Amino acid sequence: MPAVIIAAAGAAGLAAAGAYQYFVATQLNEAVVSNPPAPTSPEAEKSGRAFVMHETPQAVPELSFVDGEGLEMSLADFRGKTILLNIWATWCVPCREEMPALDRLQAKLGGSEFEVVPLSIDRKGLPAVEAFYQELGLKALGIYVDASSKAVGKLGAVGIPTTLLINPDGLEAGRLVGPAEWDGPEIIEILEQQLKKTAGEAD
Repeated sequence: MPAVIIAAAGAAGLAAAGAYQYFVATQLNEAVVSNPPAPTSPEAEKSGRAFVMHETPQAVPELSFVDGEGLEMSLADFRGKTILLNIWATWCVPCREEMPALDRLQAKLGGSEFEVVPLSIDRKGLPAVEAFYQELGLKALGIYVDASSKAVGKLGAVGIPTTLLINPDGLEAGRLVGPAEWDGPEIIEILEQQLKKTAGEAD
């Protein structure tokens, strides 16, 4: 099924920073990309600022990670709510720059129906992420860490940040490649439309 590309305005500073930090999958000990993303237009990939909304939601592979208490979790633990799964790392410059906006987004929309899930792939694990949160004063976001970095290959991400919009059934409703102004009006509108759609389907 074709995907619908919705332009989303990103911060100028993020775009100037290069928009997307690429890396080779084998550098993360993940040689196989098991679930490649839906194709996007060259314009969307170049800008790194377009939400690709799938006409038919796609299956998402199961991911294992730990929370801020070091407890094992998986995406199944979020079933029943819409989540924005953001794959990031403390060493990724665009990721670092967009995290405050993700924190503000969680503070604005987070609740029983929606949650921002920032999944760090830092090899140094919880200590590195906790220090980063403290450095930036992030308060609303939860801490989630995949120190194995396997999430990258499983999700078919060729760089970070990569962000998936996952519906309450655990299916990928959309994807955004690169950083974005997550608390900006365009993104908020997209997310609120998705939440209204989900609520309508549940009625």
